[in-house]
Amino acid sequence: MIVAFSVAPGGLGESVSEWVSDAVRLVRASGLPNETNAMFTNVEGEWDEVMALIKACVMKVAEHAPRVDLVMKVDYRPGVTGALRGKVEAIEERLKGV
Repeated sequence: MIVAFSVAPGGLGESVSEWVSDAVRLVRASGLPNETNAMFTNVEGEWDEVMALIKACVMKVAEHAPRVDLVMKVDYRPGVTGALRGKVEAIEERLKGV
């Protein structure tokens, strides 16, 4: 499965990059395929390992904030692997020559 998620502290003012970076560090250390962009971090793996990772990210951010906001979008496809890169590659292939 692939999960796009965003976790951010609430109630701390404008800049949250320091605490979001702590969560992204956990994702990168997990060994699961992942990528981070301006809005979300995408991670691919089995349900239990991905959900445990997201919980760890929320708890890490909660160490510094009285409130944590979490947004998730899940593409649950049992048995499918490599979709994190494969989906993008399929689009790029169709865009060749454009």
